[in-house]
Amino acid sequence: MIKIATYADRKVALLGLSRTGIAAGHALLAGGATLLAWDDAPAARERARQCLGPAVVIDDPAQIAWSEVASLVVSPGIPLHFPKPHPVIASARAAGCEILGDIELFARARAARTEPTRLVLITGTNGKSTTTALLGHIVAAAGLPVAVGGNIGTAVLELPALPEQGVYVVEISSFQLDLTRCSEADIAILLNITPDHLDRHGDMAGYVAAKSRVFDGMPAAGTCIVGVDDSYSRHIRDDLHADGRPVVSLSTGGEIAQGVFVRDGTLCEVEAGAVHPQMDLRDLPHLPGRHNWQNVAAAYAAARALGIARGQICAAIESFPGLAHRMEQLGHIGNVRFVNDSKATNADATARALSCYTNIFLILGGVAKSGGIDALKPFFPRIAKAYLIGEAAEAFSATLADVAHVICGDLENAVAAAFADASGENEAVILLSPACASFDQFENFEARGAAFCASVDALRQAAQANGGAA
Repeated sequence: MIKIATYADRKVALLGLSRTGIAAGHALLAGGATLLAWDDAPAARERARQCLGPAVVIDDPAQIAWSEVASLVVSPGIPLHFPKPHPVIASARAAGCEILGDIELFARARAARTEPTRLVLITGTNGKSTTTALLGHIVAAAGLPVAVGGNIGTAVLELPALPEQGVYVVEISSFQLDLTRCSEADIAILLNITPDHLDRHGDMAGYVAAKSRVFDGMPAAGTCIVGVDDSYSRHIRDDLHADGRPVVSLSTGGEIAQGVFVRDGTLCEVEAGAVHPQMDLRDLPHLPGRHNWQNVAAAYAAARALGIARGQICAAIESFPGLAHRMEQLGHIGNVRFVNDSKATNADATARALSCYTNIFLILGGVAKSGGIDALKPFFPRIAKAYLIGEAAEAFSATLADVAHVICGDLENAVAAAFADASGENEAVILLSPACASFDQFENFEARGAAFCASVDALRQAAQANGGAA
């Protein structure tokens, strides 16, 4: 746990008592703060009482005297600006109270320590979890102390205090960036930007502005790593160049003058004007598809900025075991391959998954994002049949008018129907890549992915019981 000592004997208000909020509460209490906490959900409040103990005051936030509160710490899932700010945030803002999140707390605690560590922040619309996990794997393989956390799962304030030269590899979302003023990251990565979370950022300009904040507050020698395959990120790269910042560009679309790129499936690094081919990415078993080339390029660039040798990096990339719910390979039952891509919560992510296969039996649906699945139309010829679940099913059915599809209602029915249809096909792929949030039927994308895995396991056991190949 990271102890936050800067609030000793001062009052701090905490809004949101999910995992991030509880971790912040523990860190603040360990540093001697007095904590006032709130969550709109009664179950979350009760859980906080059990986790944080009787020293925490959990009471009506309307009674808070903001003049006595040093800061309001907000969990990233709570609306800061759009569609409208949470009432507690509005009250704190009107009173002039500082509002921040867990990443800002972490950055301040790290700056206060005497042991120098390094911080890598990773953001982007898609690919940030895979890149975070891959970079953590590379750093560990190089023998450096490392801790991986943030939006990927482990709250950043739950991470251990690392020794000198340890490396924190932290995934950061646009919601967290909205709450962060000065991360002091040594390396910051922006993978890509496509439309997402517009309900929380107001419009595309607000979303882009949030993502660009990953580069705020870096030291002068900090390394900015930017994917340049989309126009939004290219503009940010150009602005960083104009400010004289050290920038490493990334591209999977072919050779670039400076940075790391992928050409015909080969990872290449440009150094002093010379191109150095490193490794073939086309057959990495746990990083399939062109979209993962960008993730590999980003992790490679960050590892080089950390001083890790090329050979060590490439060996670690080859040994990377993959990440659950991100193009996770679940094996075959007979001739049918199963792939769990539950983390694909928008159409752009699902498009990346569809680009990896043909003869796809696609399960999609849930809570749709802005734009629906129009971005998938170029990949419709790859879809043998679609199986629709959740509240978006009717709308997606209209978009898929020229594609064979069926509305299944829930995931279990969709898996059963897809397997029945795919079993007679050659090289069939049943792909869960929903292009939607999960909150209509599941707690989160992890729960959705776990349910898919359980359904596949049930099919495998049935096949084995019947003497079939599994």
